[in-house]
Amino acid sequence: MDLVRRAPGPLLALSLSLTCAVLAATPQKTEAQLRSLREKIERITEQASRDAVQRDRLSSNLRAAELSVGQARGEIGRLGREYADRSERRGSLSAERASQQRALGQERQALAGELRAAYLIGRAEPLKLLLAAQDPLRSARLFAYYGYLGRARAREISDIEQHVQRIDGLDAELAQQQTELANLKGAQQAQLQQLERSRNERRKVLASLESEARTREQNLARLKTQQADLERLLSQLGRSLKTVPPPDIVSAFGRLRGQLVWPVAGRITAAFGDTRASGVKWDGVVVATERGAPVKAVSSGRVVYADWLPGLGLLAIVDHGEGYLSLYGHNERLYKAAGESVAAGEVIAAAGDSGGRPEPELYFEIRREGRPVDPRPWFREHVPDP
Repeated sequence: MDLVRRAPGPLLALSLSLTCAVLAATPQKTEAQLRSLREKIERITEQASRDAVQRDRLSSNLRAAELSVGQARGEIGRLGREYADRSERRGSLSAERASQQRALGQERQALAGELRAAYLIGRAEPLKLLLAAQDPLRSARLFAYYGYLGRARAREISDIEQHVQRIDGLDAELAQQQTELANLKGAQQAQLQQLERSRNERRKVLASLESEARTREQNLARLKTQQADLERLLSQLGRSLKTVPPPDIVSAFGRLRGQLVWPVAGRITAAFGDTRASGVKWDGVVVATERGAPVKAVSSGRVVYADWLPGLGLLAIVDHGEGYLSLYGHNERLYKAAGESVAAGEVIAAAGDSGGRPEPELYFEIRREGRPVDPRPWFREHVPDP
């Protein structure tokens, strides 16, 4: 009986030990799973690019041209922000120099007044006061006052020297800022030239694509191929996502129907189910918008794809858990890489016309378990804010 009563103790300790070991291993296991997912996504991305190159040389050329355009625009934006920061810094330095110059003028004026008074009194004035004074205490006070005045003049002279040194330093810093601004301006001009070259290359590739697809049948075949590329990519991603836990910050996406905010402001030009070509329909919505407009994640999740894909250009795909994915295509730049977590409303891309679109727009799609669903009922507003 004693053995029976004592048995649960060791068993309980063993159970607790195993539980602690499992809990301790869970973060490491999760991290390993995420690393494995990122590696799989990289392989899937490389394969998608390789397939496009092998099947369609012009798509490869378009990818290179549009990536170059996006990089040039991104660099121009970065240089513009740095130029603005430098200009603001230079303005602050100029204001500080003016303030130092005013303070220097005031101190010089005050010192000049004191020196004139001292000159009028004369060098022998302290001696005269000493000889003429009847009260020794009064003479002591007068000499103390003269000492205070002398030390005050010395401090003012020291302050003037410091102001002069600070102004000299500001002059040197202003000259440096001016040089750096000139360098930034030159870099901006170089990037603008690169952007124009990339635009011209993109125009040439688009003209070649248009001349290749002379007939409706050829154009339809290209659209079907692009749609098959997307379906294959999503299928591969779906299989990979089943091997890892859902993102830490996901919300219950299925309960957000009717509450989402549109990822970009603009005007819907193609709706879910609209005919794109004979036999091909839109699986999402197309929103005409401004170039560079911020594209925001509709809900929290994890980016599982961020690269160029034929027909959709620079594409971001976010996994929201519960089998839900959201797709954002035709971007000019992508700000998030595969594997990164995103919050609801976080900017993940800049809208553009990649994928060969004639005007800036965003292609948006929601998938559940790999199947496209009409995204419009998921939003709080029926249409995006113009």
